[in-house]
Amino acid sequence: MAAPAAELPGAVAAAPDPDGPAPSRVTVVLGVLSVVSLLALVGYGMLPKSVRGPALGVNATFAGIALTPKPARDFRLPLFDGGAFSLADARGSVVVVDFWASWCVPCQEEAPALERTWRRYRDREVVFVGVNTLGDKPSDARAFIQRFGITYANGQDPGRIAVDYGLTGVPEKFIVDRAGQLVRRMVGPVSETALAGVLDELLAPPAAR
Repeated sequence: MAAPAAELPGAVAAAPDPDGPAPSRVTVVLGVLSVVSLLALVGYGMLPKSVRGPALGVNATFAGIALTPKPARDFRLPLFDGGAFSLADARGSVVVVDFWASWCVPCQEEAPALERTWRRYRDREVVFVGVNTLGDKPSDARAFIQRFGITYANGQDPGRIAVDYGLTGVPEKFIVDRAGQLVRRMVGPVSETALAGVLDELLAPPAAR
């Protein structure tokens, strides 16, 4: 019967590796990628919101939200037809701030209703202003305005308005009352009836509300 290898003359037994077997190249690469990904997420989270930007999308369904009244953030919007719109200058009127993009299908669907509502209320201390956003080309935005015959003020977000208002997507409307308080948020395409109902409520005498 043959003797065990360790007992043969001249045989040397291999000493066990106290750290275990060496990791494979794949294991090392995956470990490095995991660390890099973690550091990237941490770094992204440390960036200011203005740099990261909001996670925006298309709001395809309507949701009306009543907000606890708070002062609306003032902004100055350069207009496509020249000049600028200032929210502070509209104090005393009910203001509908509409965020939109030309490629947004729900924005296209609601555009005629917005224009009709604007024409219906413009002589009743109601102001509409459109804020074009999400990287639209000015030429595309102007083509949208012409296509739907939009006559209320419109301009392109210079970079902070959507962030300051916490925009979630387009279309989305913020309603400011006569006192400059932000009182409604209307997410998604709005019907003429729904928007008119909010405007009638805000235009009513305080005792009638």
